[in-house]
This record gives sequence, C-alpha cells and structure tokens, in this order.
Amino acid sequence: MEITDVRVRKVAKDGKMKAVVSVTLDDAFVVHDIKVIEGEKGLFIAMPSRKAADGEYRDIAHPINSTTRERIQNIILEAYEKAALESSEDTDE
Repeated sequence: MEITDVRVRKVAKDGKMKAVVSVTLDDAFVVHDIKVIEGEKGLFIAMPSRKAADGEYRDIAHPINSTTRERIQNIILEAYEKAALESSEDTDE
C-alpha cells in the first residue's frame, strides 16, 4: 500500500484541530476527514469517526496495526508542516 496523494485543508479558526486531510491510497482509494490535532505532546492524527447511538465516537476507517498508523501519521504530518510553511510564506509577502 502506498499513499499516492495527501490533500491538506487548514482550519482557519483557533483551537486544537489544525487541519482536515484526505489521503489517496494506490491511486485507487481515498479516505477523507482525517484530522490533524494539536495535543499536549504535539501534533497527531484522528481518523474519520461517527457518533454512535450510545454517544461514543467510533472510527469509520483506521489502520489495523500501529506500524501502518505511524507511517500514515508521519506522511500526513509532513504534508501538514509543508502546507503550514507555505501558508506562512504567503502571508509574509
């Protein structure tokens, strides 16, 4: 499995959620609404989820193992940092 595209949409408001991301896998399957969140220990991703009848949030799509989650998170956070840098350069001009 290869992540062939990452699209970052920065969130304009202040708060913990910094961006919403879509990733394309093998140019064949896309996952939307992955969130980039600022936590106490830095940035992390939250997979798309839905509120269940019991009030709990459950992931709609997620990696099966921690190695895959880490790989996806690293790629997304790298793309987010690049987008944030480009955005700050645009406002500096």
